[in-house]
Amino acid sequence: MRGLFDREIYLDIETLRLSHEVDGGWSNIRGFGMAVAVTWDKENGFRRWFEEDARKLINELEQFTKVITYNGNRFDIEVLRAYAPVDNVLKSSLDLLEELHKLLGHRVKLDQVATETLGTTKSGDGIKAVEWWRAGEKERVVKYCEQDVTILRDVHEHGRVKGFVMISQRQIVVQWD
Repeated sequence: MRGLFDREIYLDIETLRLSHEVDGGWSNIRGFGMAVAVTWDKENGFRRWFEEDARKLINELEQFTKVITYNGNRFDIEVLRAYAPVDNVLKSSLDLLEELHKLLGHRVKLDQVATETLGTTKSGDGIKAVEWWRAGEKERVVKYCEQDVTILRDVHEHGRVKGFVMISQRQIVVQWD
């Protein structure tokens, strides 16, 4: 049950670099660099955060009782670790991918959950976002990131209200408050 003073924020990050461009690859996610982050919360709606805002973003995330991501514990929050300590953010993290992994025994892409649960599909992926960023299509990357946050928020809300999400044509019971 959510408390009266619970505050939630949704987060997604797109990066400057890809795994093969960073020493250590996937074991050095903090080396990917933050191109843009998008957050959404009830009070402020969508907000955009760029690399120079990373410390302010971390401070902002610490003000919320729940930071909701999809693969955020392994990826998004780890990207932020390059800019400042993130332990307080991790304490309030609700990573929907981790929650689904526990239930299913395997990882599932957000796009699949969104398609089957909401009938919505993503407009790209992280590799495309890096390509767009480098091509100077920064607004396209921001819009893509906003779309991911919208999907994340809507999948979370569907699970919270209806008690399930759809994966592989099955109702997966979730308890997301």
